[in-house]
Amino acid sequence: MKTKMLKVLSASAVLALATGCATNHTVDAVKARTDAAQETADQALEAAAAAQAAAASAQATADDALAEAQAANMAAEEANEKVDRAFEASMAK
Repeated sequence: MKTKMLKVLSASAVLALATGCATNHTVDAVKARTDAAQETADQALEAAAAAQAAAASAQATADDALAEAQAANMAAEEANEKVDRAFEASMAK
């Protein structure tokens, strides 16, 4: 009976040690994956910040182009009005 109990205890001890090693290995693997995921997230955050800066720059350029286009449109409309007035004045003579 004692021999059987000793065998069971020995087997339990070996199993407990093996499980402990596997658990440590699993924890290390999870930590490595977590570290890799954090690094990827940090890189994605940097890329997003760079993209946001580029988008802001592009928006500023687009706003400038729109303002210039509106100014050119106003100048063209004024020129058309002058031409129309000159044409009407020449027709009235």
